[in-house]
Amino acid sequence: MDLVGDLLARDRRSRDAALVTPDGRERTHHDLITNGYKAANVLRYLGVRTGATVAVDPTPGFHTTLAFLGAAAVGAPVRFDPEAGIEAGNRVVLPPVSTAAALDPAPGTNLAAFGGAPDRPDTTHWEQELWSENPGTPPSDVDPADTAIVGPGREFSHRELCSIAAAAVDEADLDGETRVVLRRPFSDAAAVACGLVAPLSVDGTAVLAPSSAGREADDGDEESRGDVAVAPADTNVPEPRRVDPATLASAAE
Repeated sequence: MDLVGDLLARDRRSRDAALVTPDGRERTHHDLITNGYKAANVLRYLGVRTGATVAVDPTPGFHTTLAFLGAAAVGAPVRFDPEAGIEAGNRVVLPPVSTAAALDPAPGTNLAAFGGAPDRPDTTHWEQELWSENPGTPPSDVDPADTAIVGPGREFSHRELCSIAAAAVDEADLDGETRVVLRRPFSDAAAVACGLVAPLSVDGTAVLAPSSAGREADDGDEESRGDVAVAPADTNVPEPRRVDPATLASAAE
């Protein structure tokens, strides 16, 4: 697999669990793929095309996952930093509704918000558009060398993310029965590769831990949420196995 968007191939749809959100709710591969298509089409409605960057909140969750997968499907790089997206004039900026009102996009940037109806009429209500959108396969022209994630100090291509994900699959022996717990924010691109792309690529389950949003380390007191944790080597985790995304990202350079 050389493209992140390949995760949304129709023949991958099944009723097995694909994603567990921080609130414990499970989504199947069928649900994730169908809503990934919808997210891609919402982004296209907002003006996103191949190469146009989408800035998304870095907190792991259902809608931030859909935005990432939908953007990947249409060849749009994702920057997991809405404020930086505003400054850069990215095509779409997607924060939670609680922070959307404080953002002031310039002309050419479409602001959308998830987590409820926005107060400003010029801000797109993400969920409302998503649920009403056509789930048809979006047209795309994506190359493996195209950028998938714009990091603060490095860009990651589709090929690089998929390579890191493949290394995580090999290192942790991931398969369709494995639950991989992501304990990092989405702003950590290597962690996205290991904790989201990797399990989905083998029809496994990506578990988004509540502590992964903004915490550098866990206290080790919580119960295990799966089989493999994606976290730095110096972090205490309750899962029996671990993948260090920084190590795999360095090896892929």
